[in-house]
Amino acid sequence: MRMSRRQFVIGSGTAVGISAGTTPGWPRPGLPTPHHPDAQSPAPERSDPWLEVEAAAIRHNVREVSRLSGRRPILAVVKNNAYGLGLATVGPVLDEMDEISGLAVVKTDQALALRDAGVTKPVLLMGLFADQDAEELVARDIELAPYTDGVDRTLAHLAARFDRNIPVQLYLDTGMGRLGMDFRRAPDWIASLAATPGVEVRGTFTALTEDDFDSVQLERLLEVAQEARNRGADPGLLHIASSHGLFFRSSAYLDMVRPGLVLYGAYPAGALASQQADLRPAFRLRARVVRVEQLQPGDGVSYGRNYVAELPTWTATLPVGHADGYPREAVNGCEVLIGDRTYRVIGAVSASHAVVEVGEEKTVEVGDVATLVGPDNASIHPNAVAERCGVSVYDVLMHLSARLPKRVV
Repeated sequence: MRMSRRQFVIGSGTAVGISAGTTPGWPRPGLPTPHHPDAQSPAPERSDPWLEVEAAAIRHNVREVSRLSGRRPILAVVKNNAYGLGLATVGPVLDEMDEISGLAVVKTDQALALRDAGVTKPVLLMGLFADQDAEELVARDIELAPYTDGVDRTLAHLAARFDRNIPVQLYLDTGMGRLGMDFRRAPDWIASLAATPGVEVRGTFTALTEDDFDSVQLERLLEVAQEARNRGADPGLLHIASSHGLFFRSSAYLDMVRPGLVLYGAYPAGALASQQADLRPAFRLRARVVRVEQLQPGDGVSYGRNYVAELPTWTATLPVGHADGYPREAVNGCEVLIGDRTYRVIGAVSASHAVVEVGEEKTVEVGDVATLVGPDNASIHPNAVAERCGVSVYDVLMHLSARLPKRVV
């Protein structure tokens, strides 16, 4: 017999609630760079990297999304361990906000983990569920997102088993070609589901390709929904707008919006310059300096000796690397904030370590707190890190290791 889903472990760290502080946002041109003091960081003897998650920043971003969408309900996407920030840290913060109508994930374990974390609002599982998980999902009030032929029989069985209606949101494929019922076959499929005893259709949705094809997808969703109504089937709330759609396709707001990335304070590609919303990065990737040493001319740093000192140069080593989610590409121009100064990453980002150039003077000490990604300086903002690394900002967040200890501040 397999382990109960209730034993699922969320990440690797326990969220520790501490007093919340204000969260500075993305520095605007002409404004001084804000500085955030170290707030109850791990004990000095611990050198492992950690994440600090700012509840106040998440709340601020939710309010910005609500304003931008015309106060529409928000279905908050917390897939992939809440974009790396942790389900147990982010879930309860979102759960308490009136603007949030529900939370959405794509994996069974993460849907159940939200309930384990105390989330009481509707939770939508947007991925396929296995037959052996169906009863536990229904028992724990997880909304299902069916998209396969024959699923009406499964849902009818569950309704009879629990003697109540089974809430579902219907997933359509309007051109992404990834998941969902093909829009061309959807009208008959929806009519069959709507006629199935015990099935309650609460919504119908699709995923945008986030390019010029979005307008075609929107039209297809609306046409399927209208055809369903013509047949006497209510498609429920319609939603299609992701974080990208919030900024670039207001016509896709429909009945509800479904953002993910922007809730955590990062901007979709091309959205930062639009200044439509003031988002605040909701996390800091931090570590303590574990070594400070002066290189002599000719000394190199890390694998490949990509950095060789020409003059006596102080360096500092941080115990955080690509296994923790810090990009290997950070050596291509990224900086790290230590105190009120930034220092460039040099050499190579290995699995567990990164090295920064301190300079001719020793201005860093062992034990100092370094922030590699966060809101405190323009150069370490998630979007700036992504740009300098040449990767998607989604990678900067979602590649954060689930094993990183997390603290709510």
